[in-house]
Amino acid sequence: MPTKNPRINITIEPETQKLLSVLAHQEQRSVSSLATELILEALERREDIGLSTIAQERDTEEMEIVSHDDIWK
Repeated sequence: MPTKNPRINITIEPETQKLLSVLAHQEQRSVSSLATELILEALERREDIGLSTIAQERDTEEMEIVSHDDIWK
């Protein structure tokens, strides 16, 4: 059955494939759906780290504190 979603090919270590297979079996789902979920979680985590870095750079003693209501006016 054709799919609308793009496909990627990756090479993983045999031990990683075994772990993915075991987890997928325990969760009664396909290895590809589990791998997709794990990739999305990793991307979200990286995004969070990047945004946290930006926030830390902006968090200085000289920064101006603005209320939530004032921001959205």
